[in-house]
Amino acid sequence: MPDYKPPAKHYVPLGAILAFAGLIIMAAIPDFQPYTAWASLILVAYGLISCYSRLQTYLEVQAAKPAQEIRVKVQPEGPSFQEVLRAMPDPVLVVSGLEPDDIAGRWVVFANKAAMKLFRMEREGGLLVSYIRNPELLEAVDEALFGNVSRSTLFDETGGAQDRFWQSWTSPLPVEGTGKRLALMVMRDETDVRRIERMRADFLANASHELRTPLASLSGFIDTLRGHAKDDEGARDKFLSIMAAQADRMGRLINDLLSLSRIEMNEHVPPTGEADIPLAVKDVVDSLTILAQEKGVAISVTAPKPGLFPVIGDRDQILQVVQNLTDNALKYAPEGSVVEIEVLLDQALPQASAPAEGQASRLMLLRPDRQLNDVYTVVRVRDHGPGIRREFLPRLAERFYRVEGQKSGNKLGTGLGLAIVKHIISRHRGGLVVESVASEAQASAEGQKSERVASLPVNEIRTFTAFSAYFPQKSVYGQIPVGPRLLNDDLKHTG
Repeated sequence: MPDYKPPAKHYVPLGAILAFAGLIIMAAIPDFQPYTAWASLILVAYGLISCYSRLQTYLEVQAAKPAQEIRVKVQPEGPSFQEVLRAMPDPVLVVSGLEPDDIAGRWVVFANKAAMKLFRMEREGGLLVSYIRNPELLEAVDEALFGNVSRSTLFDETGGAQDRFWQSWTSPLPVEGTGKRLALMVMRDETDVRRIERMRADFLANASHELRTPLASLSGFIDTLRGHAKDDEGARDKFLSIMAAQADRMGRLINDLLSLSRIEMNEHVPPTGEADIPLAVKDVVDSLTILAQEKGVAISVTAPKPGLFPVIGDRDQILQVVQNLTDNALKYAPEGSVVEIEVLLDQALPQASAPAEGQASRLMLLRPDRQLNDVYTVVRVRDHGPGIRREFLPRLAERFYRVEGQKSGNKLGTGLGLAIVKHIISRHRGGLVVESVASEAQASAEGQKSERVASLPVNEIRTFTAFSAYFPQKSVYGQIPVGPRLLNDDLKHTG
């Protein structure tokens, strides 16, 4: 592309042309000839002032532009230092500055590929404050530019679906023969280190707290079996079965804690593989069919045929999400009811998070980073159990939390299933929504009768709990919401 050349008026001011024409006219008219010398002096002064003003503007524009790179070879025939820095995995920036008081005068004169990706730069250059807003980091840059101080800064990046932790090193760069000052900024992702530290602390705290009760039970039963129940076969069999159940509980607890810790450690790294959600639903339903039959519960699946619509995700983790949600639904589904599993494609964010039933209590447990033009695949698991009251919904994804009234009985669990689901979906940049209608809430509402509105009897209340997990799709498939014509007959299971 040829260089752009500005028109002549950018070189010769229009006022100078008009003044020169007037001077010629004055020289041609005898009455004005005595004043031509003064007019010439005024014209020369105007031209000098105009040229000086344009020169100052040109110098200011050139000073604001990023300095041209001086490529120095690492070796005579090797790459330049700039090319070496661009290939580094850690973000690297070179920042220039002129005046300490000019906050908007910090310019990015170099950024490697990692820095451009992190700060979403379309090209090198631009104001530093347009990419970095952290006050501590900007202060460290100023200290390197105008105080010749090297400094290490720890800061966290919050506001998205996942928190990131960074360590930044800022150092002044020597510059000769110019009024500019340069500073080097190198950043390193410390998220893994922080997560490992937190994982160790959480594991010790949670394990010591949750294992205390079953260990105390085991110790008590062992002392009993060693004492007066030593020769009592009936008591021995009873105590041994309780001890086996407590040991199984501790095993499940440790496995869930390890699984949760591994997921949290890699939560900030998005998956790169592909997963087939309808196939994952089919595998989970096949594995839980016998359990559903024993409980007298049917499992109904509405989904596209497997193998046609992959999403971006880790197959094992998505399988675990479907497994935990379905297993949770089977725990609280009454005998003779149906657990409904539905898979929907091409759902925009408002559609994916929209309520399935208007009268239910609803809460978004995890909201993804909002990005335009994203579409999601939704997995909705619904049971028709007793439901969950509104005040309990915010704590559902907490570790070890179980709803009041559901902590005892034959509903075995560690209280970590939904926490694992939430962290897996967070890693996939998806979302999680819960909806529920509880019989207690409906019964209390029944007491507030209106003369014009009749309430349903308690035995006719439709209680349910539905969890909707949605994952970003790899592409738009152009499918309408799933209907009977897309069903796979192999996915229909009844217990």
